[in-house]
Amino acid sequence: MDDDALLAEQMAYYRAGAAEYDRPYAEYEDLRRLLAVVDDLPIAGDVLELACGTGQWTPLLAARARSVTAVDAAAEVLALARARTASPTVQFLEADLFAWQPPRRYDTVFFAFWLSHVPPTRLPDFWNSVAAALAPGGKAIFIDDGPAAAAQEEVLANQPAPAALRRLDDGSQYRIVKVFHDAQTLTDDLTALGWSVDIRPRGGNFIGIAEPPTTPGQEAARPEAGWSVGGGC
Repeated sequence: MDDDALLAEQMAYYRAGAAEYDRPYAEYEDLRRLLAVVDDLPIAGDVLELACGTGQWTPLLAARARSVTAVDAAAEVLALARARTASPTVQFLEADLFAWQPPRRYDTVFFAFWLSHVPPTRLPDFWNSVAAALAPGGKAIFIDDGPAAAAQEEVLANQPAPAALRRLDDGSQYRIVKVFHDAQTLTDDLTALGWSVDIRPRGGNFIGIAEPPTTPGQEAARPEAGWSVGGGC
């Protein structure tokens, strides 16, 4: 695909910048507050965490789950995640999320700040993979940047996918995929794919809960109406 080189550069950025990955969590109070919403979300059972990074979210998931399988393609960030997470119920796996197929199904598939790094042309396949990873009655839960976050990025034009330029402390620079999803548009796109979805703004971010398409002839279940995001709607 035309976006292969862009995705390779994105991978190189996260591998080279693993030591700087956690900096935004230390610098931005809003991001630290966002971590607390895990307690208000229907995290349950066996959890698959996609693009776990350095494990900021992993121990929070583990506190609510029976087990967590945390997957990332960058060995450098996984090493930091393992050091952060001591729970015996957590398993870390190194895998390319665009190629990896989980060997089993999970009650919850969770991903934070990953959806914005998936090129738009790959979104249908990505959501199909998430659906295939969910056990009956399972939910996908996701958190990411909304359109307002674009003001904090160096957005690039004329790229094979929406992209931004990121710089590391050593002066190196990398293109990454960065799609600033609008909640309503994302809701419409997922609904068109047969998902039942509830996406709610939280400051400059959004939090979504989605259930995959049901078998033909059945009405899709509605996500839980009572879930809370700490008053940030």
